[in-house]
Amino acid sequence: MYSLNIVYKQLKDKIYEKLRENNKSTYIDFFEETELVQLDEKEAIIVTPYGFNKSILSDVITEINDSFLELLNQNVSCIIETTDNYQKNYIIDTITKDLSDNLLPDFSFENFIEGPSNKEAKMAALGCAMKPGEKFFNPLVIYGDSGLGKTHLLHAIGNYIKQKDFDKKILYITSLDFVKEVGKSLRDNTIEEYKSQLNSVDILLVDDIQFLSGKQKSNEIFFTIYNELFNNRKQVVLTSDRPPVQIKDIEDRLKTRFSQGLSVTISSLEFETAVKILELKLKNHHLDKSSIDSDVISFIAKNFSTDVRNLEGALNRLLFYSINFSKGQKIDLPLALEAFKDKLEYVSYGNKELSSKLIIRAVADYYSLTEKQIVSRSRTKNITTARHIAMYLCRIHLDYSYEKIGNDFGGRDHTTVLSAFEKIQRLKKENELYRKIINDIEKMFTNSY
Repeated sequence: MYSLNIVYKQLKDKIYEKLRENNKSTYIDFFEETELVQLDEKEAIIVTPYGFNKSILSDVITEINDSFLELLNQNVSCIIETTDNYQKNYIIDTITKDLSDNLLPDFSFENFIEGPSNKEAKMAALGCAMKPGEKFFNPLVIYGDSGLGKTHLLHAIGNYIKQKDFDKKILYITSLDFVKEVGKSLRDNTIEEYKSQLNSVDILLVDDIQFLSGKQKSNEIFFTIYNELFNNRKQVVLTSDRPPVQIKDIEDRLKTRFSQGLSVTISSLEFETAVKILELKLKNHHLDKSSIDSDVISFIAKNFSTDVRNLEGALNRLLFYSINFSKGQKIDLPLALEAFKDKLEYVSYGNKELSSKLIIRAVADYYSLTEKQIVSRSRTKNITTARHIAMYLCRIHLDYSYEKIGNDFGGRDHTTVLSAFEKIQRLKKENELYRKIINDIEKMFTNSY
C-alpha cells in the first residue's frame, strides 16, 4: 500500500529534475495545486482544480510517467484530470463498484401471499418493478402497520428488477441506517461522496421512512438525493407506517414529493389470507397439512393475525410445544389451547355454569374482542359477525327466548336476535368456514361442563 503524499512528494522532485530550466518554475507553479489521488500497479491519477492546468500538465506526461518508472521501478500510466471530472467519473465508479444492494433473495412476488388486504399494494409493487422510473409509480409509497408485508414487497421489487436487468444499480436501506450513514459522513467530511453514492443508483428502496421524523440534516440530504434521482427518472420506493402527509416533524417539501406519485396501503390480514400464510409456513417447515387439524389453523388465524410476524411466532410456539409435549401425536385444538394457555384467557372456563355471559366471553376471546364490544351498538363487520354468532349459540345451547337473548345483548329487540339467528343458521349450512368457527367456539365452552 502506497502512501500517496510521500510518493507524490518524491515523484515531483524527480519530475522537476527532468524539466527544462527555462520553463521549470512555470511548471512547478502548476504542480503546486495538484494532488495524487489514486495509484495502483498500472495507473495513477493526478487531479488539478482547473481545466487550463490540466492542459499544461498534459504536455509533460512523458516526464511524469518516466519519473514513476524511476521511483517505483514499474510502468505506471498517469492520467491528469480536473477535480470535478474525477469526482463524477472515478469516485462514483469506485463507490458503486462494490455497492451491496442489501436485498434478501428469499423475498419475491411469487411467495408473497395475496389477499384483499394487500392486493392493491402487491399490484402496485409489481407494476413499479415492471416499469421502474415511470412517473405514475414514482415515488411508490406503501404504508400500513408493522408486520404486514411492506418490507417483503420492497425486496420483491428489487429482486424482480435485478433478475430482469442485472446492470441496474439497486439499493435497499432502512431510514435509520440512512440517518446513521449521514451522521458518519458528516463527521468524516465525506457527505458529498455519500450523496454521490446514492445519486448513482437506479432503484432506491427505503424502508420505514417515518424515522426521518425530527432529523433535520437527514431531511435536507434526503431531499437533495430524492430530487436528483427523480429528475433523472430513477425509481424511488418508500414504506411507512402511516400516509406520508401524516408523518410528523418531516419537511413539508418532502411530504409533497412523497405524495406526487402513487400511495397504496396494506391493511390487517383477513382470515383467509392468514390461513394461506400459515399453510405456506408449514410447507417451509417441511410439514404436511395433515399433521395439524384444520381447526387449529383456523384458531391461530383468528387469534394471532394482527400481523405476519405475530402469526409466524404463534405457529413456531405451537410447533415447539408439540415437539416437546405431544409425543408425536397430531396437533389438535386441545393441544393448541394448552400451548397458548398463558396467551389467551379463554382456555380454561373451569366448571362454571353455561350462560349467555360465558358464551359472549368465548366468542369475544375467539375474535380478540372485548365482551363490551360484543354487546355494544358498533356495526363494524367483525364485531357484528361475532355478535350474531354469540346470539346464535345462546339460542342453540341455552334455549333462551329471543327476548331474553336480546336483553342480555344490550337490550336489543327480539326481531334483531331472530334475524341474527336465521342468518348464522343459513351461513352455517352454506359455508364451511362458519361451520369451523362455530365448532371451534363450541369446543371452548362445552369441554368445561
